[in-house]
Amino acid sequence: MEGQDEVSAREQHFHSQVRESTICFLLFAILYIVSYFIITRYKRKSDEQEDEDAIVNRISLFLSTFTLAVSAGAVLLLPFSIISNEILLSFPQNYYIQWLNGSLIHGLWNLASLFSNLCLFVLMPFAFFFLESEGFAGLKKILEDLDEQIYIITLEEEALQRRLGGLSSSVEYNVTELEQELENVKILKKKLERRKKASAWERNLVYPAVMVLLLIETSISVLLVACNILCLLVDETAMPKGTRGPGIGNASLSAFGFVGAALEIILIFYLMVSSVVGFYSLRCFGNFIPRKGDTAMTKIIGNCVSILVLSSALPVMSRTLGITSFDLLGDFGRFNWLGNFYIVLSYNLLFAVVTTLCLVRKFTSAVREELFKALGLHKLHLSDTPRDSDAAKPSANGHQKAL
Repeated sequence: MEGQDEVSAREQHFHSQVRESTICFLLFAILYIVSYFIITRYKRKSDEQEDEDAIVNRISLFLSTFTLAVSAGAVLLLPFSIISNEILLSFPQNYYIQWLNGSLIHGLWNLASLFSNLCLFVLMPFAFFFLESEGFAGLKKILEDLDEQIYIITLEEEALQRRLGGLSSSVEYNVTELEQELENVKILKKKLERRKKASAWERNLVYPAVMVLLLIETSISVLLVACNILCLLVDETAMPKGTRGPGIGNASLSAFGFVGAALEIILIFYLMVSSVVGFYSLRCFGNFIPRKGDTAMTKIIGNCVSILVLSSALPVMSRTLGITSFDLLGDFGRFNWLGNFYIVLSYNLLFAVVTTLCLVRKFTSAVREELFKALGLHKLHLSDTPRDSDAAKPSANGHQKAL
């Protein structure tokens, strides 16, 4: 009897492992397909030649797609775990969600950690150096076209010099500066054309709503971080390392239940988007932004590495800041500094102070005026700016009023 029970337990364990492996494969396949379409959308079309270099480009493309898929998996890891916990808590005996269990969640966290390190320290360096080493193999060919390329560049340089010659003889321009200026003008023109084509409801409703939504999300994030700072000061269990919750599907992560979990997921995605936007807004990475159909493979590799670093840090950052109380699983919760009170507290204080300063700096009086006008609140005179009618109203002596 005991032998039959042991065999039955082994069969159940085997079927469980096969089911979890199949689910992980299907989820990763979906992410890989989406990542492939994203990269091919930005990849330079001229790199798709059919010669001896095609194999090198394809290998680099596949490795970059794999890395981007791992990055997407790391971003979705914490939201998927949170929503899974709430589903298991709401439907504990449902037959159709028995595949969604703690073993699967732990397995996803371990795979995300493993593949993140694999891509960051093995696959992406290999793809970059493999792509760069292709230049030595094609050296005899980047020489056959050298004279023609020099001739074309010389003609372009002479044309640019003739165009700029009439401006000022004391001002010197080079090709790079002119191309950069032309690119900036094109980008500005596209933005202006987009704003011109925007409908009235987009200008008066969508844009103000997005601005208000970003303001609310930022304010809630700062409020949660402030509450987490207070918890760190009075309760040592608030530390991100060493905490062990009741387990997946046993208790809700938020006092507000499913609504609180949904809010946590929204804030997690908001942190990821703001991190990416902030990264590409830095001056040193301004030229690093991929362009549709005109991004070199080396730049794609660099972007994939950057996204991977940001996405891999997202679960640790969200838990450290107190955005969510979901325990870090796998290798994500084994960082030694997560148990250091001063480092965690300093990180929370830095985030709260810097975010508050950015919020105050960005939401200036000019932004408030435009927002009030878009929402129709300017008639209520809620701002501190004097009314236009008063500013333009002539005084008794015929002169306009001065502020």
